Amino acid sequence: MRIKPKAVGGQAVIEGVMMKGAEDISIAVRKPDGEIVVKKEKLKSSRKKISKIPIIRGIFAFVDSMVIGVKSLLYSAEFVDVEDEREKKKPSKLDEFMEKNVIWVSVVISIVFSVGLFILLPTVLVGLLKSYTDNTLILNGIEGIVRLTIFLSYIAAISQMKDIRRVFEYHGAEHKSIFCYEHGEELTVENVRKYGRLHPRCGTSFLFIVMMVSILLFSLFNWSGVFMRLLIRILLIPIVAGISYEIIKWAGRSQNKLSCAVSAPGMWLQKLTTREPDDKQIEVAVEALKNVIVADPEADDW
Repeated sequence: MRIKPKAVGGQAVIEGVMMKGAEDISIAVRKPDGEIVVKKEKLKSSRKKISKIPIIRGIFAFVDSMVIGVKSLLYSAEFVDVEDEREKKKPSKLDEFMEKNVIWVSVVISIVFSVGLFILLPTVLVGLLKSYTDNTLILNGIEGIVRLTIFLSYIAAISQMKDIRRVFEYHGAEHKSIFCYEHGEELTVENVRKYGRLHPRCGTSFLFIVMMVSILLFSLFNWSGVFMRLLIRILLIPIVAGISYEIIKWAGRSQNKLSCAVSAPGMWLQKLTTREPDDKQIEVAVEALKNVIVADPEADDW
């Protein structure tokens, strides 16, 4: 049976990799005892319908990827050894609420943190300069530089953390295995190892494009006070996500000079967010990928 090439995406988790294919989601995690466990579930049919609508599919994909990502991280965290168990106590109502709604609470916290750090903070900081200049072009330019600086500094800082570096190694394994699949080779550790770890459809590249699109889109609006600027930026976030999704989707399947130029900054940034994995990490990524590949007996040669 031939394998029909389909767009596959993924995410590194704690000691594992999540892969999302055309029909399924798979999470492979290596337990402390060395065993690889795989959790697989079907994608909802609504995802397939929305995936046909430009811009809207990007907005949906942004929220959907956060939900799936948080869910995958929480699942992988279940296998982490806890050296000393804390004494159990009767859970409060807040604890019960958090346990029942942990996915959505985590997503909301992630969105609030991201919006606050990368969108609102630059606007507030540059708003302090309004007493020195009313030139909209200058203020928008400085705001864009501040936003990009905060984003790059954040990536550089977390890439130095030991636990994050381990996750970034699995991130590299995810990319290398997807490259192997896209080139039509058998998914073995040996085949996967020879591919690069930088991929044009990476979430890191998406985030960088989000930064650039937000800078360009936000610059179209006049500086009408900090509060109004904050409100406009919050309202435009879904549009920014939708446009960015279309750009990275186009760049991922194109090979012309323009698409390469658009992908280049994000690819460079992946040198911080991915690291070379070892064979055991590649083995986990391959296991996750194998569980989302669509088999098609009528598929033609690649």
